Amino acid sequence: MKNGYKKTINACFIAYVVQAIVNNFVPLLFLTFQNSYEIPLAKITMLITINFGIQLLVDMLSVGFVDKIGYRASMLLAHIFVAVGLVSLTVLPGLFSDPFVGLLMAVIIYAIGGGILEVLVSPVMEACPTDNKEKAMSLLHSFYCWGHVGVVLISTIFFRAFGISNWKLLALVWAIIPIINAVIFAKAPIASLIEEGETGLTIKELFSKKIFWVLMLMMVCAGASEQAVSQWASTFAENGLGVSKTVGDLAGPMSFAAMMGISRVFYGKYGEKINLDRFMSYSVLLCAASYLCISLIPVPALGLVGCALCGLSVGILWPGTFSKAAAAIRGGGTAMFAMLALAGDLGCSGGPTVVGMVSSYFGDNLKIGILAAIVFPILLLFGIAWSRKLKEA
Repeated sequence: MKNGYKKTINACFIAYVVQAIVNNFVPLLFLTFQNSYEIPLAKITMLITINFGIQLLVDMLSVGFVDKIGYRASMLLAHIFVAVGLVSLTVLPGLFSDPFVGLLMAVIIYAIGGGILEVLVSPVMEACPTDNKEKAMSLLHSFYCWGHVGVVLISTIFFRAFGISNWKLLALVWAIIPIINAVIFAKAPIASLIEEGETGLTIKELFSKKIFWVLMLMMVCAGASEQAVSQWASTFAENGLGVSKTVGDLAGPMSFAAMMGISRVFYGKYGEKINLDRFMSYSVLLCAASYLCISLIPVPALGLVGCALCGLSVGILWPGTFSKAAAAIRGGGTAMFAMLALAGDLGCSGGPTVVGMVSSYFGDNLKIGILAAIVFPILLLFGIAWSRKLKEA
């Protein structure tokens, strides 16, 4: 790897592990928060909404500050916010008469870091000198999945060994990872995404392109399709399927993340031999089928199989859309990646929120909530077909 960029690529991989901690550690504690802090499910839903909502806001604002302060400084800020947010989870709830206020503040702090990472990691990786950008992007995003697997597996083992009541200690352990990666990014070489002498497209120029809006729709649906099941998998397994927390976490969110990672590694290895549009279309159809399996089949084991299949099906959707955008819109730069991250986080917030709201309306029935979210993979299928037509035109 030229000029030591191997260190940069490895730091990008770890950054997506950090992002996995941001998005997937707290959902493992939803029932714990509900029971120990007496927070209703409707309020718990707000933690998901606020997490991705803040990331979405940061995505929007990053267009104005990332290029000004530079990628390195932005990366360091992102990791510091995540570490502080995770530490705050252990302190802030005890400082307020309503513990939910403290939880919400901690989520906001680490979500700021997560939002900056969402904007930065892909373009930093894209700028690194690699032979096949699509394969590298898919492999990069697989580390989010392996981070998700690690978060669930290590957390489950910890809860089993030391008790769920000691979750604050584990939050401090997870805070160490962003601190270490910040040190790595402080010294790693970071290349420019735009060729020397060129400037990236402005927001106005991006908005004038039809393909950009189709890709934005695809990113919304990709994020929603993934997180609608991922964020609720642990709670669904425990409440909806009636299994223990240990079994629920291993068979729900961990199997989801592992299968999603396998999908991304598979495309990362064989991507040059596979038609991306076709692979994404088949994946979306499998995603819709998995939603139906989770919500309609009254057999707990098959519900868990549905969670795993959903992970396998959504693996390519997010990195695939990023790759399509990088190929279709040359010179998109920071603005394009920031807007795509914004759309993805809008979906990540909207998908679980739709599930939570519909579930609450039907007496906390998560199966009905997940069934309602099937609209997202259906819309994504239309987006893939539409983007292909615009490309051919």
